[in-house]
Amino acid sequence: MNIRQEILKTIETRPLADVKKFRKVSSYFGDNTFSVPTMKKHISKKTFDAFMAWMEEGRQITLAQANEIAEAMKTWAVDRGATYYTHWFQPMTGMTAEKHDSFISFAGIGRVIETFSGSKLIKGEPDASSFPSGGIRTTFEARGYTAWDPTSPAFIIESKLGKTLCIPTIFVSYHGYALDKKLPHLRSIEALSKSAVAFLKLFGNKNVKKVFSTCGPEQEYFLIDKNFYRMRQDLLLTGRTLVGASSPKDQQMEDQYFGSIKERVVNYMYEVGEEAYKLGIPLMTRHNEVAPHQYEFAPIFEESNLAADHNQLLMEIMKKVALRHDMVCLLHEKPFAGINGSGKHLNWSMSDDKCNNLLNPGKTPEDNLQFLAVLVAVLRAVNQYGDLLRASVASAGNEHRLGANEAPPAIISVFLGEQLTAILDTIEKGKKTKISREDIMNLGVARLPVVNKDMTDRNRTSPFAFTGNKFEFRAVGSSQNISTAITVINTIVADSLDDIRQKIEEAKTSKDFNTAVLLVLADVIRQTRKIRFEGNNYSEEWKKEAAKRGLPNEPSTSEALKALVKEEHIKLFEKYKVFSREELKARYKIWLEMYIKLLEIEAMTLSEMVNASIVPNAFDYQGLLAQNLQQIVNLKNSAGLKLLDESLEDQKVHLSEVTEMIFYVRKNTRAMMQFLEETRDLEEDEKARRYFVDLKPIMEHIRKHADLLEGVISDEHWDLPKYREMLFVK
Repeated sequence: MNIRQEILKTIETRPLADVKKFRKVSSYFGDNTFSVPTMKKHISKKTFDAFMAWMEEGRQITLAQANEIAEAMKTWAVDRGATYYTHWFQPMTGMTAEKHDSFISFAGIGRVIETFSGSKLIKGEPDASSFPSGGIRTTFEARGYTAWDPTSPAFIIESKLGKTLCIPTIFVSYHGYALDKKLPHLRSIEALSKSAVAFLKLFGNKNVKKVFSTCGPEQEYFLIDKNFYRMRQDLLLTGRTLVGASSPKDQQMEDQYFGSIKERVVNYMYEVGEEAYKLGIPLMTRHNEVAPHQYEFAPIFEESNLAADHNQLLMEIMKKVALRHDMVCLLHEKPFAGINGSGKHLNWSMSDDKCNNLLNPGKTPEDNLQFLAVLVAVLRAVNQYGDLLRASVASAGNEHRLGANEAPPAIISVFLGEQLTAILDTIEKGKKTKISREDIMNLGVARLPVVNKDMTDRNRTSPFAFTGNKFEFRAVGSSQNISTAITVINTIVADSLDDIRQKIEEAKTSKDFNTAVLLVLADVIRQTRKIRFEGNNYSEEWKKEAAKRGLPNEPSTSEALKALVKEEHIKLFEKYKVFSREELKARYKIWLEMYIKLLEIEAMTLSEMVNASIVPNAFDYQGLLAQNLQQIVNLKNSAGLKLLDESLEDQKVHLSEVTEMIFYVRKNTRAMMQFLEETRDLEEDEKARRYFVDLKPIMEHIRKHADLLEGVISDEHWDLPKYREMLFVK
């Protein structure tokens, strides 16, 4: 019995974790957040009113008021057991970062007290020297600054031995450039609000002061046993399996999807939910996903800045809690070849300060000109800037997923559904028919009620689908920070709202308002027809049709990222003050570097696995085959053992096949390492291109022959945990 089999035996006999006694969620939801209601209890009415005016109207609070809020926040946190605080920020790596400082200050010789000032609340100074900057700062410029984001509440993170107050912040360089994901996101919200408010006023909504994007990211993930994870260098170092033969049974029966959740997993889900609720994260849904050991959490919609912060926190909670249950949470977009990968379907909409959803069709959407105009503005945004949307989800991990059977392709298109398509068609043709949302569907079961049919069915193959009162951007990867995608969507929609508003204003000088709106919409509908597709986005027919329509299909991360630095896109982001030219160029450089480094880590890890595990295992098995064959030949020659010629030939063929597989694994591994050496000094854009075109196929060729070896080598001679174990041992 090898180490893999010994671990498998222990996993099968491990007792389940104890189930806690649970409280009503409403009794502790947000307990670990310094929320607006909590703040109101701890500060004066004057300071609270000033804070709310800051949030709603942008009027800055005074230093004295900041000091009062800081003291209240410190008292609240210390009373709950916190001893340290940190500015919690999101550098361009896509992860989160922290530098912890104690609350203590000297109060005489040998005495300390807990203090926290408004200046410390508002601004911090973590060392920025090792964070990627993409050339925004030089190596010797170590300063970076964090600044409080008051729109996202401070929160307490608990560990076994202590608690830390975390203050959401932006992160900027010494010269004021954004070094993070949050600041551009906040800028895009401001841009969207300004454009949308002007747009709504055109339609008679004079009292709206603010519009913001709202989001609900559906988070997919895998769980595997911690012991399997530790035995796989590829999972440990890269987050995905670089080798691994498919299990005879994987997801083809679809018996995992929405099935009964196993007790070990549901215990984990309960604890994730409890941790999330304490931080005010509104988890709503949990369920099994399609692939074995794949699951999903989904929250209630929130303002997009808060939704992004909460999603980052949720991913951290998911990974932390999994370890307590002797499991590992995998957030890589494609951890297992041959089965579904994990996305983060980003549901996106807009709401005004009167709680009106701008993408709510109403009962008769053909009469709701404002809704139709907003809808068409989104269509224009996707049509005009589809390559930017593709760039916003470009990463090494997502490159494996986009275009596979469970994910939308790299072709950006929009699904609207039958009714909305019919309405837009009639507007485009200059006709208007009555198409009511009250389309009744009787379920045909006596004890079930008659229900209203949705405005659209769901098209799970579409990358950007309208789903009733929101758009679902399905191309976002499971490990990605959603702020980048939201920032792009907010900005391109702001641009489209402005464009359509200006055209309506020009047209209504000679036409009545309704006619002017319909004429402008008809023209935009005509221009955007090529991105609308109602069919199966996974089909080969759609790829051919998309090519005829002139829609890009860019599978390469490095090529997709080039959209960030197109001159027209730089001007767009500068116009709306979301990114400067320098910030966009920096992001292109950083994400290109990350892509290259991740592939290099994967290649080096694969080489180590081949040389330290796969080939030695194969040599052992090859030696066993050779020894057995030699013994049989000896017995035949010395003892007259009678054998069919075919039986002896069969063993020779098997030995030859194994030897050939070993040869190709070793040959391609040598070629891979030589390729890395030959491309070492290339410029980054050329290196990234070569990695996609040449390196990845070499790695796949190594995998092909390694997986063939796994399929014939005995369990006794194979150390790496197999798919059938990682995906089916509960």
